[in-house]
Amino acid sequence: MSVHICLSHFYSVFSFPPWLLCRPSSVLRKMRMITFLLVGLIVHVVFFLSIFDIYFTSPLVHGMTPQVTPLAPPASRLVLVVADGLRADSLFTLLPNGSSRAPYLRSVIEEKGTWGVSHTRVPTESRPGHVALIAGFYEDVSAIAKGWKENPVEFDSVFNETRHTWCWGSPDILPMFAKGASGDHVYTHTYPAGEEDFASTDASRLDTWVFTQVKSFFQSAKSNSSLRASLLEDENVFFLHLLGIDTNGHAHRPMSQEYLDNIGLVDTGVTELVSMIEDFFDHDGRTAYVFTSDHGMTNWGSHGAGHPSETLTPLVVWGAGVHSAHKVTEPQPYSDGFLQDWKLEHLRRVDVNQADIAPLMASLIGVPFPVNSVGVLPLLYLNNSDHFKAESMYTNAIQVLEQYKIKMTQKKETTLSFLFTPYQLLTESKQSEFIHKAKILIQLEKYKDTISLCRSLIAHALEGLAYYHTYDRFFLGCSVVLGFVGWTSYVVLVILKTHANLNRRPSLLRQIPGHALVRLCLCVTVVITVFLLIQRSPVTYYVYCLLPVPLWYSVLKESGTLTDLIRSAPSLPLWKCFGYFVLVSFGIELLVVSFFHRAMLTVGLAILSLWPFLTGLFGKAKFRSVSWCVGCLCLAAFPLMPVVGREPNIHLVTFAGLLAIFTSACYLWSSRQRTTLHPSDRQQFVTQMLHVAVCAYIPSLTHSSLQQKQGLPLFNQIVSWTTLASSMLVPLLSSTRLFHRLLSVFLSLTATYLLLSTGSEALFPPVLSWLMFVWINIEQEAMLAQGVSGRQELSTIDFSANIDIAKIRQLKLDDIRRSYFFVFFIITAFFGTGNIASINSFDPASVYCFLTVFNPFIMGGLMMWKVIIPFIIVMCTFETIQVATQLSSRSLFLIVLVISDLMALHFFFLVQDYGSWLDIGTSISHYVIVMSMTIFLMLLSVVTHILTSQRLILWRPKMHFP
Repeated sequence: MSVHICLSHFYSVFSFPPWLLCRPSSVLRKMRMITFLLVGLIVHVVFFLSIFDIYFTSPLVHGMTPQVTPLAPPASRLVLVVADGLRADSLFTLLPNGSSRAPYLRSVIEEKGTWGVSHTRVPTESRPGHVALIAGFYEDVSAIAKGWKENPVEFDSVFNETRHTWCWGSPDILPMFAKGASGDHVYTHTYPAGEEDFASTDASRLDTWVFTQVKSFFQSAKSNSSLRASLLEDENVFFLHLLGIDTNGHAHRPMSQEYLDNIGLVDTGVTELVSMIEDFFDHDGRTAYVFTSDHGMTNWGSHGAGHPSETLTPLVVWGAGVHSAHKVTEPQPYSDGFLQDWKLEHLRRVDVNQADIAPLMASLIGVPFPVNSVGVLPLLYLNNSDHFKAESMYTNAIQVLEQYKIKMTQKKETTLSFLFTPYQLLTESKQSEFIHKAKILIQLEKYKDTISLCRSLIAHALEGLAYYHTYDRFFLGCSVVLGFVGWTSYVVLVILKTHANLNRRPSLLRQIPGHALVRLCLCVTVVITVFLLIQRSPVTYYVYCLLPVPLWYSVLKESGTLTDLIRSAPSLPLWKCFGYFVLVSFGIELLVVSFFHRAMLTVGLAILSLWPFLTGLFGKAKFRSVSWCVGCLCLAAFPLMPVVGREPNIHLVTFAGLLAIFTSACYLWSSRQRTTLHPSDRQQFVTQMLHVAVCAYIPSLTHSSLQQKQGLPLFNQIVSWTTLASSMLVPLLSSTRLFHRLLSVFLSLTATYLLLSTGSEALFPPVLSWLMFVWINIEQEAMLAQGVSGRQELSTIDFSANIDIAKIRQLKLDDIRRSYFFVFFIITAFFGTGNIASINSFDPASVYCFLTVFNPFIMGGLMMWKVIIPFIIVMCTFETIQVATQLSSRSLFLIVLVISDLMALHFFFLVQDYGSWLDIGTSISHYVIVMSMTIFLMLLSVVTHILTSQRLILWRPKMHFP
């Protein structure tokens, strides 16, 4: 009985009976509002986190036995050189005179080595690239939460399996492999992190440092007997991480002379390195060399996405156990045209996936394959007997099969036997059959058949790993969708119940006691809990599966509202309602498509520009209607522009600053008769406009200084950080009168945005703010056209004034249009200047006014603030419209919540686990963005309310008493 009472109390609190929200008590109303927002926030956080359990869980398994080829390896040691950020075409393309910018590596390709293109995967960043190279698996997205310098999860690597590994290079890469190694046999030598400076006069010195340290190391080994003894042992690796090319690419672009000259420096360094190592080991012919890159780089100096310039990297392998150059006369199976462009069509090209390099290195020096590797050994690189190739391929197959066995066993143990469906192509009996057949083929010396069978086994094992990794995906997806629909349905009912004029009469549904409903929910909860307990499911599974229960309890408890809606149907303008439904549905679909094609925002803005003409507002407010149309069309140009960072133009940043000052001055001049401006406010606006002028000049000064290789001026850095720190405080010093506060917010945020801009995107905030200003004014005309009484003059509205509850009106159909406009402008603010969902929209040059030393967290934070600034402009506008239209902020926000949730549900269904890795990642990122946006808007609405309504008084006038 006590359990029943407690559960009933929980459901009654959770369901927020809407009639309570309408009580006149302001305290009760605020408490209910805060509770509703908190529960809504929790629900959306759960929906947001669910995607990580469904799609972003780590695919790695543990407990496998390392597998090693039983035959003697061809090499005793391996030298791995990774030129960070080197594109394949930058290395392989010849100069106009027919020579190569990397003559030594070109000679290796043409005479004594095997070459190809290494195909990387998204995200094309340094850590995932090195994990794929050295550990043989593609880092999953769950690693993002672990940062860029630590191990995302515990994993095995080639370095871990070696006897000794010596590493030289960046402090961002080397420590993660040292910390992941068992024992203390991985030795790292790194330069200070501050050396990774994009404003450096010569970033190639990072590579010079590495080569110098390696020379000193081998020189010292000649006089250090213990070190020399370690070097002469088998199973050693020397790893050189060269960051200069990547740093020069970010700072000067890949087509710059600095980037290309750095390639020549690396080639010279490799030449000297090979000569030194061969001399040290007396040319014993037991050293293998691998030269490659972790990722490429776009023409505009960024990486992270899936452009071919980012995913195609060079691979050159030579030395012990490696095929020498193999000349071909027949056409090769590559249709990309690179062979002809690079003048290499006469030499055999062997492309690999990036993860295939790890098993290749393990095979060359005879160490166990990394237990988490999913790479397939590229046999065409090996110059050894067929027996060795077959044994190596068999080892590779068993190593992948071990992972499959562990994964299958784990899933079988946590699933009810009658519900467990094994992967049919690789059941336990078929596994034994594969292994037995491979052993027999090796004994019969049918090595080619063995290799073919092992390739088939690896393919099936990898498919099986993916099958068991996604085994619970459908079950969890159904739970999340059920919760989504329940939450959205409840919000719609709350809107209808509390903000719509429905005919409310006693209904049978309301007279039915809630005890039966509580008992039903209790039974469902017990069944789900027992089911999850039997399956030993993770704790998060309980949250996803049980959350729909109270949500649907709330929906069913308020189902009487549907009866009220049906009764009110005869009095509703059904055709108008249907028209709004069709338009909003079309609008939501347009927003969904805009995530894939930014140009759809242009189409949407062009349609919105016609709104005053289609609704009759043009006849009543011609100037404002024309301003709205022009503003929409000007803003529509931005989604058609290239993504930020491709074509830097500092002059446009300066022009944007002047435009912001000009429009602000025009407003102050035009409004001087309507509203009196306090001297302190006038002084603040003048100061802010002067500040904007300084911030418009700072990027030009910084750009000039960096071009001259004089570094980042300290004055610029101080101004930039001071502007950023004060951007949210300065507006609080201004008057809370509507347009005065909005102008102060605009000038403050624009100053920061200019410092984070490199080109045409700097014009985005002034144009967006202009359109938002027109929107505020034209909504007043729309209110007048609807005959809303009590309309207040905009110039007299004060954000800090207490809202008269008696003047708060009920929702109208036109409020759905206002909410949709808000969502549309939020999406436009997000994608207007670039596809932020794509990592290559990030241009390091955008933060050069603040810092030039590589720091992914600070740089990422600054870029996030740049994305947020247009958000705040739109949010402040929406706050203004809520006040001006005398509408409850909660009612409009609930409509926005429904629209956002419908979009999120779209993207949840659009998430795919097939196709290219880029397609999968993009589909997931869209869902994450929409869910993050919904949660973020909840928090940002509080921030913008404070930003518009609160005032910070630094000093008060002295009070004199008689």
